[in-house]
Amino acid sequence: MYVDADACPVKKEISQIAKKFNWNVYFVASYDHKPKELQENGEWIFIDAGKDSVDLFILNRIHATNVLVTQDIGLASLALAKGVHVISPRGKVYNEESIQIALDFRYLSAKERRQGRYGKGPKPFTSKDRNNFFQTLSGMLSEIAGD
Repeated sequence: MYVDADACPVKKEISQIAKKFNWNVYFVASYDHKPKELQENGEWIFIDAGKDSVDLFILNRIHATNVLVTQDIGLASLALAKGVHVISPRGKVYNEESIQIALDFRYLSAKERRQGRYGKGPKPFTSKDRNNFFQTLSGMLSEIAGD
């Protein structure tokens, strides 16, 4: 399992679930986002800062049957094309149909920003989001394992 860890709010939950299902976890982050203490179980990989450097690192290593946790729609789209299971930190599982809708919304939002119109931004991350992620990732790993 790979985690786009730069701004991931569910690293502890990922560690717990991965341990339960005996999955290896690779937390990939830029040196700019290196935590003071590494409390999560798993392997931490730090990448030089740079636009999309973490995304490229993940894409060069990930393959079908892997799981990716990311809130980056572009990275999610590219990973899906490789047969990867993709989930957001809010517990949204992406597939070919849902990723296209997300990409369309991302395009429209970028277009609005270029015209000087800015929305409210993402909703605050809640305990409901955290619980939804925990349940969804647990179910995903259980399904992959054939339980």
